[in-house]
Amino acid sequence: MTDRASGILYIVAAPSGGGKTSLVRELLATTDHIDVSVSHTTRQARPGEQDGEDYFFVSEASFIDMINQGAFVEHAQVFGQYYGTSVAQIKNRLASGIDVVLDIDWQGARQIKTLFPDAVSIFIIPPSLHVLKQRLQGRKQDDESVINARMHQAQDEMSHYSEFDYLIVNDDFSRAALELQAIVTANRLEMQRQSAKNGKLLSLLLTSQ
Repeated sequence: MTDRASGILYIVAAPSGGGKTSLVRELLATTDHIDVSVSHTTRQARPGEQDGEDYFFVSEASFIDMINQGAFVEHAQVFGQYYGTSVAQIKNRLASGIDVVLDIDWQGARQIKTLFPDAVSIFIIPPSLHVLKQRLQGRKQDDESVINARMHQAQDEMSHYSEFDYLIVNDDFSRAALELQAIVTANRLEMQRQSAKNGKLLSLLLTSQ
């Protein structure tokens, strides 16, 4: 029976520009007892990003040292930059009963699933390639050559959608946010978890009067 104190691990992946970061932020703002695992990366911080909140921004040398120390449960190199999720970030929060969301790519998701087979995986896709390109251009952070590379990479990433448990089409943001929250709610209501959480109530309800 599922340990009542144990949190649920959620993997949320999407192609660049798919909107997963915004959807995860909305989930955290509207749902109790859930937190995001902050990844380490070697890329530069984007405008508005803060160290320790969005990512832990580290040098390549520091990142490689962490790899050698076995500090990451998964890591990958994307567009020449390293990204990784520390083991401690996940295990400490799950053990305290907090659900954890991992905002990672499909490669990281595959690695996580081998170590945490009960993790719930969710893939987010855009409604069209045209909309995806508009979103990437709207960031005003990359030139056209980088955007084209991201579009090519996005199609490769989306080909792995079937490896995930759930699929959300991020056409209307409000609807997609509600769908993501519904997945979390449904998994919290799973029978083994609810039986463990409400064992005393169930015992009283089934006791003969």
